[in-house]
Amino acid sequence: MRAAVLDSSVYIDHWRGALSLDALDNVRRAYVIRHSSVVLSELRRGARTAQARGLVDSLFRLARVQWAPTAAEWWEAGRLIAKIGDAAGWEPVRRLRFQNDALIALTARRQGAAVVTTNLADFRALAKEIGVQVLSVG
Repeated sequence: MRAAVLDSSVYIDHWRGALSLDALDNVRRAYVIRHSSVVLSELRRGARTAQARGLVDSLFRLARVQWAPTAAEWWEAGRLIAKIGDAAGWEPVRRLRFQNDALIALTARRQGAAVVTTNLADFRALAKEIGVQVLSVG
């Protein structure tokens, strides 16, 4: 069974009630879910309430297998951000926000995994450049 990494948008949309448990169950039936250290960090950074921190802490404890970007993937992310950002005319802040998506996609590609997201636009651009499989859920 292939592996998949859930983008932080999937967790956030689910926790906010915008993504059903059935949609997540469909993904879990089709893929072995692995966790990205980048996604876990994003979620922790954005957890602003005690309830949100509790959800993220629980997820971190359950995330026995975490995939992290390598030094080479950080280097490649810089190239991708420059190429895609230049073509789209992005400002520096937009490029910075895109960095984590690039790191998630590169890590998933190395592992032969798909990226599952509700933020399809950014990951489609990455899929076009690096060939990572991207799935939309929602």
